[in-house]
This record gives sequence, structure tokens and C-alpha cells, in this order.
Amino acid sequence: MLRTTLDVLLHDWLHVESLLGRPRFADHSRETFAQVMDTCERIAREKFAPFNRLCDTDEPRFDGEKVVLPEASHAAARAYVESGMLAAAQDYEIGGMQLPCVVEMAAQTFFSKAGVGLGGGGMLTSGNANLLMAHGTEMQKAVFARNEFAGRWFGTMCLSEPQAGSSLSDIMTRATPDGEGFEADPLGPRYRLRGNKMWISNGEHELTENIVHLVLAKIPDAEGRLVPGAKGISLFIVPKKLVDTQGRLTGERNDVALAGLNHKLGYRGIPNTLLNFGEGKFPVRGAPGAVGYLVGQPGEGLRCMFHMMNEARIAVGLGAVTLGLAGYEASLEYARGRPQGRPMSAGGKDATKPQIPIIQHADVKRMLLAQKSYCEGGLALALYCARLVDEQHTGEPAAAAEAGLLLEMLTPIVKSWPSQWCLEANSLAIQVLGGYGYTRDYPVEQYWRDNRLNMIHEGTHGIQALDLLGRKAVMQGGAGLKLLAARVNDTIERAGQVERLAPFASQLGAALQRLGAATRSAWATGVPEEALANATPYLQAFGHVVIAWIWLDVALAVRHDGAQAACRYFFAYELPLVDGWLGAVASREAVCREMQDDWF
Repeated sequence: MLRTTLDVLLHDWLHVESLLGRPRFADHSRETFAQVMDTCERIAREKFAPFNRLCDTDEPRFDGEKVVLPEASHAAARAYVESGMLAAAQDYEIGGMQLPCVVEMAAQTFFSKAGVGLGGGGMLTSGNANLLMAHGTEMQKAVFARNEFAGRWFGTMCLSEPQAGSSLSDIMTRATPDGEGFEADPLGPRYRLRGNKMWISNGEHELTENIVHLVLAKIPDAEGRLVPGAKGISLFIVPKKLVDTQGRLTGERNDVALAGLNHKLGYRGIPNTLLNFGEGKFPVRGAPGAVGYLVGQPGEGLRCMFHMMNEARIAVGLGAVTLGLAGYEASLEYARGRPQGRPMSAGGKDATKPQIPIIQHADVKRMLLAQKSYCEGGLALALYCARLVDEQHTGEPAAAAEAGLLLEMLTPIVKSWPSQWCLEANSLAIQVLGGYGYTRDYPVEQYWRDNRLNMIHEGTHGIQALDLLGRKAVMQGGAGLKLLAARVNDTIERAGQVERLAPFASQLGAALQRLGAATRSAWATGVPEEALANATPYLQAFGHVVIAWIWLDVALAVRHDGAQAACRYFFAYELPLVDGWLGAVASREAVCREMQDDWF
């Protein structure tokens, strides 16, 4: 089912073949794209799906020396590395395939749908390496990024700390110059890091011979004080094992130590760790502190890290979509085979007649339609954003600039909307199965547990809301919002000419106007506390408007009955919810802002 949906969206809606005329993708064809998809689908089916439950029940453990994972995790990681997908979008010269981002991300969906906790966290490794390709030195690219793309080493991102969480300006990890000549190290200016990092996925494992940590830390001033705020944050490469300029292990362990494993609700196959940097467990060359190499300039760490985080946010949204789709497919199969109840007739139910499959009941169809509209709509949005990445990198200058602005506008939505609503799809999948859905005899409860993380990591739901209303909606005088509105209005205009879609076009136009009016009303007083108190309802309304637009645009291109019904469902049941959310935004409802601690 996923493959069919992907093919329709890629070819009938996004027309990815149009990219083949660009020099970067000239060697490809629809056939080569299909071959990549075939390979990923096969590996996911053989190496991931059969072990999804195993990685949930046999979660990572620390035996005192190393983190132990099931052999299935090692096999999945090897198969994933051999597929070449870590470097799929990279240049041929460094072992890549030069795939369009939209095709790469479409192919990645098979892995996360089959077993999101298996395979070693490819998203983190490729994102880590992509950041170094954008901000690292030539030596850092050659030694660290290329070995990550080759799958010889895996990568992490180390931002949060136990006391700071999402408040990165409050991190306490410090980096001090590593003696005389520290700036002359071929791998980059060399520092010693001391501190603790929390919630680090894949922070310790034996899947690869080395782990490349990207660590945010602060360089103290001349008096030894940490610079307050985000401007004091720098970025460092901190390998688990030290390496030379040829990428060879030196045999020396860096002072990065596992302090503990976090035991999670879901997503259990990937170890989640607390790491201590520079605590002295593995002293390096007789001196305290973990050795790290500066990436970019001092104080620019957060700017560099956002390169990885924004990429990761699209991938998080796509991962949420695939878990939603996994639950949808499972509940659809169950509904088709589970007999219960009898059809309603003018005279009431006839107990002498055989029971019917529950998929024939209108309320079960409602729950399945909701799942379909959330998951396939979220998938379309994620692929649209990936297509914007391709336009940004390979399009003509004007189109590339527009794509970059539009992508910045949509990034909070593509991360957060699927994370909320595809989780709701998982909840509905459990409901379709009834009591069976609440047991471990069926996989839908695990999909819900795995998906629950996506509203939290890579920037929580509330942080995405603040980013959207507090920054993205008003940046450059609202230029991003105006550009998005223009794209939506183009779809509205085209749909208005199609009889079956004209009512939806009118409905979306009205919702878009209310969204714009609410944005202006939220900022009418110019007081951020008033505007942002209702940022989350704004995010939800904004996301629903965007998905309604996506569904309307898909419905214009795809005449399939299922797509038309999902579009119709979204406009009938979901888009009307926008009014309630925007009411609080437009009135600057103050109850959440004014609520006092002791009133609870």
C-alpha cells in the first residue's frame, strides 16, 4: 500500500521526472528511482519488519562494558549501510547516488515503517555528516563526514543537558583550548570538553567501530565565565575513539563515558543515553577532558547545528507519518476480516442474518478515513517539503530562493503536524481493534508508543508553535506567509474551476483568510506574551489549513476514489476545527497566560 501511494504522489502529483532535466540528476530515470525504492522495500521487509517487536521487547542494556543490542539490530544496520542510503543524495565523488532529496526521503519511509527502532538511526548519521559537509573544514569532511556516509562510523547530535532540556542557551558544557598550538591541529582547533548531555540517541553502541558526536558547548571567556545566551554556543566534533588525519583509529579512547540508559515508552530499539564528557573515566594523554574539534567559528554553534536540526525535523515528520501508516494498514486489515454486528435496516437489526465485517459500519469507516487523511496528507506534505529542498539546491536562483523561504515557513508544520495527528491515527487504529488493540497480540499499541516521541524530540510541539507564530509568520514583514498564501490561492483558483472541488476551494479560501486575520490580531498589541500565549492552537490551525491545501492540490492531480474521499473527509470533519483554534488566537485569550500556580 505504501509503495503505491508513494508512486502516485511522486509521479502523478509532484512529477519528479521533471528533475531529470537538471544536470545533477541527469543520469537517473524513473527506472533508477524505482530500483532504489525496490531495494529499500526489500531490505525493510526482510531485515526490519520481522524484528520490530523484538527490538521493542529486547531493549538495549549495559553489561558494564558495552551497550548490548540484539543481533537483529546489527544485521539491520549492516543491510542499511550496504544499501547506500546513508549517502544517497551525496555526490558521486564521495560514494553517493545523487538522488533527489524527494526520492531519497520517499525510499527511507520503508525502513521507519517496518522498524523505526532498528538500523542504527540512519537519519542522525546522515544529518550529522550533512552538517559537516556544510560547515566543516575539508579535513573534517574527509575524515568524519565521508566515514559516516560510508557507514563505517555512525553519528549523533548532543544538544540537551539534564538541567537545560530544550533551553539550549542554558547549557553548561564547557570547552577550553587544549594547550599550546591547539589552533593548528589538522582536524580543527582542538579543545577539551567537560559536561553532561542527556537524551542522546545512539550515544553508545557497538554497531560501528566509532561514533561521531556533534556537541554543543560554551568556550569560557578570559575570566573563565561562560557567555550567557545562545551567542556563546560553539559546536565540536567529539569522536568516541580518536582518529588520525587518514581516518584511522589511533587505538585511544576519548573521554566520553556512558552514564546511563534512558528506559523509554517506545522507540526502544535505539539506545537513548546520558553521556559524560571529560569526567576522567578515559583520560586522554594524561589530561582531563574529552578531545573535541571546533566546527565553524566560535559562537556560531547553534547556527551550524540548526542545519542538522531542520533536516531532522522533516525526517521526524516523515517518521511520524510512517508509524501512522503502519497502524492504518494494520487496522484496515483487521476491519476487513473481523465480523461483528449486523446491518441496520428499516425494521432494525435482524439477528438471524450473518454478522458483517466491521469495515461496513459507518463509524469504523470514519476512523479509517481519519487515519487515511492524516497519514497520506502528512506524507504528501513531507514529500512536498523534500521537493522544495531539491528546488532550493538545484533550481534557478529565483525559484531556489522562493523554495528556501517556503521551506522555512513549512518546517514547523512538517515536523509537528504529523507528530500530533499521525499519533491520533495510531490511537484510532487501537480503537478499531477494540480490546485486541490494547494488547501486545497486535502491533498497533507499539506503533502508538513509538510515535509518541515525535511530538517531543527535535523541538517539542510547543517550541515549534512559538517558532511558527513568533518568528516564521512575521519574518521579513510576513514574506513567508504571503508566499505560502500565494501558493494556496493558486490551488484554490484551479480547484474552483472543477465542479467536484469548487466547494472545497471556497472553504479553504475562507479558512486562509481567517488564518491571516488571526495572525494580525495575535500581534495587534505588539506584546509577545499576548501573541504567543496561544501559539499552539495557532500551530494546529495553521497545520490544518496547510493539509487542507495539500489534499486539495492532490485531489486536482489524482482522480483515485480513495484520494477523493480522504480529501472530502478532511474538509468535512477536520478543516471546520480551525475556527475554534483561531478564535483563541484572534482574541488573545489570556486564561493560560494569567493562570496562577496555586490555582491548580
